Amino acid sequence: MQTTRRFGCDREPTLCFVSSVNRKSGVSYGLGLSSDKVIALKRIATEYLCDCFLLDASIDCVVNEINEAWGDNGGSILYVVSENKDAVHKLSSHWLIIVLGVKSESVSDNLSILYINKLEELPMTICKLNKKAAGKNAVIVGYVMKPAREEDFAKRGAFPMNPTPNGLIFVPLTFDTPLSSQLQVVDVVLHKATDEIMSVELGSNSESSNRVTYTSGMQELQRFLEHHSNFFAIDPLDNIYPVLDRLKIQLVLLGLQDINAEGCLTIRGAHFLKVNDFNESDLAQRLPEAKLSFPCIVKPQVACGVADAHSMAIVFEIEDFKHLSVPLPAVVQEYINHSSTLFKFYVLGDTVFHAVKKSIPNSNTLRKSYARNGSKPILFDSLKSLPTDTESQHPGDAVSCKVDLDLELVIDAAKWLARTLDLTIFGFDVVVQEGTRDHVIVDVNYLPSFKEVHNDIAIPAFWDAIKMKYESKKMKAATPASSS
Repeated sequence: MQTTRRFGCDREPTLCFVSSVNRKSGVSYGLGLSSDKVIALKRIATEYLCDCFLLDASIDCVVNEINEAWGDNGGSILYVVSENKDAVHKLSSHWLIIVLGVKSESVSDNLSILYINKLEELPMTICKLNKKAAGKNAVIVGYVMKPAREEDFAKRGAFPMNPTPNGLIFVPLTFDTPLSSQLQVVDVVLHKATDEIMSVELGSNSESSNRVTYTSGMQELQRFLEHHSNFFAIDPLDNIYPVLDRLKIQLVLLGLQDINAEGCLTIRGAHFLKVNDFNESDLAQRLPEAKLSFPCIVKPQVACGVADAHSMAIVFEIEDFKHLSVPLPAVVQEYINHSSTLFKFYVLGDTVFHAVKKSIPNSNTLRKSYARNGSKPILFDSLKSLPTDTESQHPGDAVSCKVDLDLELVIDAAKWLARTLDLTIFGFDVVVQEGTRDHVIVDVNYLPSFKEVHNDIAIPAFWDAIKMKYESKKMKAATPASSS
């Protein structure tokens, strides 16, 4: 069955998709199109891996040019025009027409002409048509994340409007149009809620959901989820709160002791201490009580979503805490010698992937940098660049150094984390401590890009994870009704 349509344009903004054996897609526009609309269309084409056609000819030439580029793919043609009655009447009867600039009307089996008010409504309209053609088993996934992240995922083919092999149709949710009308079409929501955080209040006695302030659009989505029990997100907002708080996630990681067996390698979180004031008089005493020795790494307690969440420091003496610029409250964390090798793990439903990356040098190398820097703390932003030492590299600091990872142990920990946090798609970082060979989880994050894993492997696993969670939640939601 052809599940999406080709669509062309009569000098008006258009998005062009084809469903065929080759799943071709494209964007077309005429020379008379305004520059801002051309930019918008080219952006959509880039995001959705479309071909781009500049068309300056008759409607028949439009069809010929597309067929010449793609061959005879079958299916119907979706044609988008502004409110132009002459252009509409010129079209062949088998074309499906969408008129831009008219208040939206619902897609109906009896309509050969559909109406949208804004160009932003076009993706949702296409997805409704695709689902109608694909059948009742198709699932529309509405997603919310910052534009740069959305573009990255889309370029890798993660968000197709054509149904995936397991029946998912992806559509971006926009806060520029009423969200409630979009959610009536969508079956489930995939969010990167950390992209929509305005502020995080720590140390409050209120519920976690009240400590995070989202953008107005995300708040609207949050209210919709709260008031529509039959509608759900792949991962509820409440489930991501532990990864927003470095103290909370460290407390969660203490539970890893339950999966460790005597006489075997250990997987654990790093030793840590919460600090509200770097000038606390008993700080020097509290550090060894928390199994911490120098050097230590100091991180803001807020882990993501706000400014300075990734501003960190490595300290070597108790005096280094004075005038430290890391935001408070902070978490002081054990610094682990790990041969400058970091293992990034990605959990996509039941599937676990990992990649190896170069990391911060061992402490002896860092101490040399500390001395050359006038014995000042090493400050860095973990999103931008990690501390290195180009003048003096210890042989054990090279990423090529063989580090013996117990993959089975970490996969057990990944499954434990998935159960404990009740998250479907998340990532965490592991280092292997020199000497003890302890496997230490040093960071946990929600909905990572997993770009280190090849798209041919990661993207299908991503789709499977979403479909699995959707079907699981749908089954749970139906159970009370069927048993009553």
